[in-house]
Amino acid sequence: SVLGNWQPTIRRFATELGSLILHGAKRKESFAAIDSADVILLGYPLLLLDSEMLLEREFYFVILDEAQTIKNPQAKVSQVARALRAEHRLCLTGTPMENHLGELWSLFDFVQPGLLGERSQFQRHYRTPIENGGDTKRAAALSRRIQPFLLRRTKDAVAQDLPPKIRIVEPIELDERQRDFYDGIRLGQHRRVREAIEQQGLARSRITVLDALLKLRQACCDPRLINTDAQTEIIPSAKLDWLSTTLPELIAEGRRILLFSQFTSRRQRRDTAVKVRSIPYFLLTGETRQRTELVRRFQAGGVPLFLISLKAGGTGLNLTAADTIIHYDPWWNPAVEAQATDRAHRIGQQKVVNAYRLAIRGTVEERILKLQAQKRGLVEAALNDQAPMMA
Repeated sequence: SVLGNWQPTIRRFATELGSLILHGAKRKESFAAIDSADVILLGYPLLLLDSEMLLEREFYFVILDEAQTIKNPQAKVSQVARALRAEHRLCLTGTPMENHLGELWSLFDFVQPGLLGERSQFQRHYRTPIENGGDTKRAAALSRRIQPFLLRRTKDAVAQDLPPKIRIVEPIELDERQRDFYDGIRLGQHRRVREAIEQQGLARSRITVLDALLKLRQACCDPRLINTDAQTEIIPSAKLDWLSTTLPELIAEGRRILLFSQFTSRRQRRDTAVKVRSIPYFLLTGETRQRTELVRRFQAGGVPLFLISLKAGGTGLNLTAADTIIHYDPWWNPAVEAQATDRAHRIGQQKVVNAYRLAIRGTVEERILKLQAQKRGLVEAALNDQAPMMA
């Protein structure tokens, strides 16, 4: 869908430029036309699959859209991107940093190699003092260094007539049965993590820790994500109950809704709940092939509800027909959630956008919200030397 957005945009604003999309199993038949095309459009997976063909050419400009894709400098896609030969390089992204400052370094190492030093130097001079020590002087120094190479276009500056976006954290209480289930998972995973750390150390227990956190998040969303036995089937899901009550009310008010989530199996159960209430909807996951067609039909008013996998549909979609966003489960990276919300809150939106974030009280989800706030402060400190440093 991103490639599908760029080609008509080029035709609209730069009619003199000829564009070529490289995509799909038959793309190699188009290789002969590359040298005669002004603009070549391709997805990141093809940087790896067609790296030999791309690396033997020299380009005038290499532009990375959704440039956060190369946030891991050790990933193969990042290595191939840096190896591309071009006179000029540009990164376009709404999320230049999602987790830590090392991701910002990776983007600048593509755009202007050496500007922020080697990775180890950057870690020592900037990342560690800022992230671990809250060093405001180092944060200001980093901001000054990157400012000449950074054009930050906020909506307040370029879309002043855009209706407001209202962020709503919707705290949800677990009933006694789901609370007991969550506490049981929490205590069991706590023992498991402690045993792993005692046996193999913290560094080698990373997978165990992440798996424990995943199970806690699943327990908040729907116990059946963890167990499918008969005993678990009777445990209610507070979030599903909230949806079954709230969705019909919102739709009765004429709202058009984007519902983002990360757990496919839970989303399938949510689909069932939606069907029972006869709410028509579209579903977009990583397996969806007709993304552009689904977007067109939703924009045209085909259905009031669009269920979207956060990773598959959090970027590259224009869904301004929607005026309500629901994040079913909070994600570690606030920038990822913000990108997803901005599928609707973007130029062309005529209505106020309400963005709900569901969070279970007294669980790991409240900790995630606090972590999100810290990461937002870190981003502001790095990109804007007038911004306060994170707490």
